[in-house]
Amino acid sequence: MKEYQTITEISGPLVFVETDEPVGYDDIVEIELSDGETRRGQVLESASDYVAIQVFEGTEGIDRDASVRFLGETMKMPVTEDLLGRVMDGTGQPIDGGPEIVPDERRDIVGEAINPFSREYPEEFIQTGVSAIDGMNTLVRGQKLPIFSASGLPHNDLALQIARQATVPEEEDGEDDEGSEFAVIFGAMGITAEEANEFMDDFERTGALERSVVFMNLADDPAVERTITPRLALTTAEYLAFEKDYHVLVILTDMTNYCEALREIGAAREEVPGRRGYPGYMYTDLAQLYERAGRIEGREGSVTQLPILTMPGDDDTHPIPDLTGYITEGQIYIDRDLNSQGIQPPINVLPSLSRLMDDGIGEGLTRADHADVKDQIFAAYAEGEDLRDLVNIVGREALSELDNKYLDFADRFEEEFVDQGTDTARSIDETLELGWDLLSMLPKDALNRIDEDLIEEHYREDETAEAVEA
Repeated sequence: MKEYQTITEISGPLVFVETDEPVGYDDIVEIELSDGETRRGQVLESASDYVAIQVFEGTEGIDRDASVRFLGETMKMPVTEDLLGRVMDGTGQPIDGGPEIVPDERRDIVGEAINPFSREYPEEFIQTGVSAIDGMNTLVRGQKLPIFSASGLPHNDLALQIARQATVPEEEDGEDDEGSEFAVIFGAMGITAEEANEFMDDFERTGALERSVVFMNLADDPAVERTITPRLALTTAEYLAFEKDYHVLVILTDMTNYCEALREIGAAREEVPGRRGYPGYMYTDLAQLYERAGRIEGREGSVTQLPILTMPGDDDTHPIPDLTGYITEGQIYIDRDLNSQGIQPPINVLPSLSRLMDDGIGEGLTRADHADVKDQIFAAYAEGEDLRDLVNIVGREALSELDNKYLDFADRFEEEFVDQGTDTARSIDETLELGWDLLSMLPKDALNRIDEDLIEEHYREDETAEAVEA
């Protein structure tokens, strides 16, 4: 193994080294400082006579006397089923005081794309316990469904709620004793120490840590580390899913911090910037992460992704949410107005979308009435939202009796269906029954999106309306 002492330049998180032979792209590097400290890095750019290295622990203290060794291998994640219940830093090193990890194998963190021919279509329901997701924008095993949030909104609370409540129905019902188990991989990028403590307190208090693997990259950690944290998390997820038959839910927060790290590294490399200063290859980079979700034919397990991003300036046309929306299968919107009203979780179901929902609901998956109930609630809530604007102009007295019922429906939908707090887990049956309670506020002839047989079976006269009339 050759050792070089030919550092020519240090720029931000990058170190430039002259070499006399080609070095592999993405190869791992060890940099030994004059005081004996060793830092790790990764080859970011390789030419015939020099390489650019991104240093994971930061470049502070590195000088021209430092020695550089190229290990001749790419970065690998030591994987084993014993990782469940462990907490790692952003580079995959344990930080929970537990024993050393004895891996079953070491896997390249870049991973391999799933062969499209071998992909199995996602069509099995994951129950998050959150009505606005389960009932209206259902998450399906193998799907990638991002949460679009903004600064100051409680997306972390929603992430924790889903992490501790999410289940797969076959596991919950106990019908399949040999069925796949459920695991959560939680990858945090660029979060504050306060947020990290909040996450860990919740994981330990609720016992969710026992079935989770947590990767923590803090705001004061080097930006370069942020680019490998999600890859370590996804490599672990793929091992548990496709080798150990787990259904794995990967929660990545915050993808905005990840993209900011890409921009910082791109600036240090003096790359030509793309939209708003982000690298032109950001779409490709994000796709490499998001497309690692899915199911493989003949394998029991699945990898489902729930990436969270904060939209700068609440702007969903910003490059990060814009590109994410192109790659993924829908989005869940966290709404600032609902949050200001005290509704938790403040999910706005109207702009939210799960493109795979229709394949993951219905008889044998959730319930036969699910699709019709969802369609009718969407229509009624949208009607109520439109009438709210009209009321501001003409007042409620100018509206018809049916219009007033739609207004009341919209209010109750937000207060009873969406607002459930962060500690309440609802089964899909409870969610749909609550939906029927709300739809019973409307006259039967207004339920034009539901099959008549389902109306006869589930519709019940609204007791509140009867009491008011009496």
